[in-house]
Amino acid sequence: QVQLVESGGGLVQAGDSLRLSCAASGRMFSTYAMAWFRQAPGKEREFVAGINRSGFTDYSDPVKGRFTVSRDNAHNTVYLQMNNLKPEDTAVYYCAAVLSWARASANLKYDYWGQGTQVTVSS
Repeated sequence: QVQLVESGGGLVQAGDSLRLSCAASGRMFSTYAMAWFRQAPGKEREFVAGINRSGFTDYSDPVKGRFTVSRDNAHNTVYLQMNNLKPEDTAVYYCAAVLSWARASANLKYDYWGQGTQVTVSS
C-alpha cells in the first residue's frame, strides 16, 4: 500500500514558477512508476508528466519545455517543476503511482492517487 501526499500548490501570476512535491509512504518507492495528472474545473483529468523507475520521463504536449518531472528515491519524493506558468495550467494537480517497469505514460493504469493540490495561475 502506498500513500501519496502532494504539496506546493498555490496562487501565482502568469510567467511564474512553482514546484510541486509528492511524498510517498511505504517501501520500495524506487520500484514505482510515478506520474502527475491535473484536472481543471469542468474538464476531464489529464496526464501531465511521468517518470518511471529507470528515470525515463514523459510529458504531455501542453507542458513540454516548461515542466520537469524528477524523483528522489532516497526521500521517497517525486517533483514537478513548473516554469512559465499559464492561466490554462490552472487545475488540481494529482500524484499517481503504480508498481511497474513500464514508462510512466498517460496509458499506464495507476493504482495509487493523492488528494491533490490546487494550482491557480492568474493572467
